[in-house]
Amino acid sequence: MNPFIFISNRLSKIIGNICKVLSYPFHFLFPQKRFVIPEYSKAKINCNSGHKIPKKIWQTNYSNRSTLPVYLNYLFNRLMSLDYEYRYVSTEKRLLYIQKNCSQEVFENFKLLTDGAAQADLWRLIVLYHEGGIYIDIDANFVWPLSKMLGKYDDAVYLKVKNNSEFTNYFIATAPKNEDLKQVIDIIIANIKARDVKDGVFNMTGPGVLIEVLKDKNVISRSHRETCIQGSFTNEHFQYIDKPGSKWTHKKPADLLKKK
Repeated sequence: MNPFIFISNRLSKIIGNICKVLSYPFHFLFPQKRFVIPEYSKAKINCNSGHKIPKKIWQTNYSNRSTLPVYLNYLFNRLMSLDYEYRYVSTEKRLLYIQKNCSQEVFENFKLLTDGAAQADLWRLIVLYHEGGIYIDIDANFVWPLSKMLGKYDDAVYLKVKNNSEFTNYFIATAPKNEDLKQVIDIIIANIKARDVKDGVFNMTGPGVLIEVLKDKNVISRSHRETCIQGSFTNEHFQYIDKPGSKWTHKKPADLLKKK
């Protein structure tokens, strides 16, 4: 690993953990206080670089009214992406986006998903396929300036975890019309139609599908340690403070789809 990226990784974890620890007494004193993540934030530095991957960041969550550490996580990421525009998409607008841009089959199957994380899994692929850009989970943070991690001529960059051995979907960077993502979308729709929930969110809509599609392909990938990491600034308590117990890991497979 580049030593400067390693130092930046460590510093982001230290800063994030300090913010996280201090957020406990803050929210104890101000339990109802929330901070609003904007739906749109323009690039702070104009840079017409001609990158194949559009300079826009996409995020989603059940609400953009966030706790202090989630908001600080957002601010840290904006600091690391000053030449990128930012777009937050709500649960309701995810549905509207898919209704407007996808086939009726995709829209109807998306509506069967009851879990927010599963919905976000499918939505991120759809919005990236149609518009391109960078998706990053709300609890993840860049460890190096984003413009320094993506090459001008890169069509797509994927993230690997577990000692760089397994793809994940909490960070995806791509140009529009990525056929690999189209294949992932098609498999997810097939899983929903077949009501294949036995392995939970991970393999129905999540990283398991991406792993299956990319495993034998020659694609550009980066280690999460050199790109972005999860949980430095926030955790399940702060991310789901207004919806405790709603994280996808708590959901029973049988409850992931609406009943017929």
